[in-house]
Amino acid sequence: MNRYPTWLNLLVLLILVVGTLVAMPNLYGSVPAIQLVRTDGNPFAEERVARVEQVLEIAGITPEDTYLQDGRVVVRFNTSDEQGEAGELFRDRFSSDSNVGFTLAPKLPAWVRGLGLNPMSLGLDLRGGVYVLLEVDMDSAVESRLLAYEQDFANQLRDERIRNRVEVEGSQINVRLQTAEDMERAREIISQADVDLLILDGTDGRSLRVRMSEAQIKARQDFAIEQNITTLRNRVDQLGVAEPLVQRQGVNRIVVQLPGVQDPNQLDEILTATATLEFRMVDTTGDTPGSRRYPGRGVPGQLLKREVIASGDQIINAESGFSEGQPAVFITLDSAGGERMLKNTQENLRKPMATVFIETRRDSITLPDGTASYRTVKTEEIINTATINGIFKDRFVTTGLTPVEARDLALLLRAGALAAPVFKVEERTIGPTMGQDNIDSGFAAVKIGFLAVVVFMAIYYQWFGMIANVALFSNLIFIVALLSLLQASLTLPGIAGIVLTVGMAVDANVLIFERIREEISAGNTIQNSIHSGYEKAFSSITDANVTTLIAAIVLFAFGTGPIKGFAVTLTLGIITSMFTAIIGTRAIVNFVFGGRRLEKLPI
Repeated sequence: MNRYPTWLNLLVLLILVVGTLVAMPNLYGSVPAIQLVRTDGNPFAEERVARVEQVLEIAGITPEDTYLQDGRVVVRFNTSDEQGEAGELFRDRFSSDSNVGFTLAPKLPAWVRGLGLNPMSLGLDLRGGVYVLLEVDMDSAVESRLLAYEQDFANQLRDERIRNRVEVEGSQINVRLQTAEDMERAREIISQADVDLLILDGTDGRSLRVRMSEAQIKARQDFAIEQNITTLRNRVDQLGVAEPLVQRQGVNRIVVQLPGVQDPNQLDEILTATATLEFRMVDTTGDTPGSRRYPGRGVPGQLLKREVIASGDQIINAESGFSEGQPAVFITLDSAGGERMLKNTQENLRKPMATVFIETRRDSITLPDGTASYRTVKTEEIINTATINGIFKDRFVTTGLTPVEARDLALLLRAGALAAPVFKVEERTIGPTMGQDNIDSGFAAVKIGFLAVVVFMAIYYQWFGMIANVALFSNLIFIVALLSLLQASLTLPGIAGIVLTVGMAVDANVLIFERIREEISAGNTIQNSIHSGYEKAFSSITDANVTTLIAAIVLFAFGTGPIKGFAVTLTLGIITSMFTAIIGTRAIVNFVFGGRRLEKLPI
């Protein structure tokens, strides 16, 4: 009656072995490390590993290990002092084509890495690192969309031979026309461009006022947040930061967590940098409508035409280097930008085109009442003006920058332009020592809770209590294995979730064992009591765990950072405890006591 088939016993054993193997990388711990990532986003080859080892050998630094992982060179060290010394060396030798990131790396043997196994991803509170809270300038997001509309409307009306003057004024676009007869044609053209726009008549009878609807404004703001999250992730990835967390918080804020990062200075500059480029034709005649004078950086200021030929959001690749002895950025445009550039160069041979460097920053100011505030400062400078001597499309070079600016600008353009400027609201750095203290405290809580349960079960349920303890230990292994497999970040609230699931796993066994006791007291045979105990307790255990699982899913869906961490471990713990408490203990009980004539059961 109480016997599992051989295949089921082997399956349970196999699951335990695989779970132990997947959880094993967490035993090795982490050490200080440096990651080298190519600035152009391409993977390194094995030759770079040999070169790195050669540079370290010449400098007299012996790394703990050096290897290639996901196209990145990872160098592990035994001490932080060696890490710092090697980091300065790498920045001196490899800065031309590599980004150098300080981090922590798991101390895994080569054979474990070869299996593709990794330890759990530890959150910021456990591993240490940098926490940055950024605020997105929502007004700029809407303004940039209005400016795009302004250029599109002007071009379309000009193509239809309707004389016009289109300007953004505040939150609306004013379209001034020559005659009242042009109004209906202009209204139709603008409506076809975007049917959701609100088009109102101007007060003078010869103009239109165009506004974005509330739905469009919200959609644009949501787009700005999502686009910025994607861009920030790309930037962090190219800097060689392992396991970054970039997510939305509230209406207009983004949280960036960088576990293991020990050098936040470069990250701070790259995260909030909004540098981009625009390419405009120079107005040599001075009579083109909408032209504006831009200041120059190292070059004279010039009058530039309103129309943007190509901009940063159309750049799909950018690499820094040198052209004719000057720092340069080699740019590749997308198909739309390439077509516009091709058309422009065909129509404007022997005419000058300017490269405008645009940067947005937030300066702190003190108001007359003494309170602190901020103002947004947008800098637009001409960094280069060149005569179009040939027809080109999607590949060209721009100069006029310092070597550092060229390198950083190439990274920003390659990672993608921000849809709206972001400004740092808060920054916290958690040292690895504090992170280790949190780990020690968290795991001490798990150990104390685990040992207390183990002692109680062994005393109260005797040998059956020891079987439950084996299942409980297996449950912890499975939770760690799943966290490692899914690479879900473990945080302090996550550890609280693990402690809770320890109690829940034992609770299931308590229900089963008490059922078995009741059946024995009622006069049933030992084997029937075991069978009935597991069968009758199953529905109660399932109902309790399913309701808790629903609560955990709701917490994950609607919670933020710490709440999600708790919900993840609670969900995984419920799943693993159901398996270990019902299938796992039943397999051991059947193997030890099943099919035997027993006078007494040690329960």
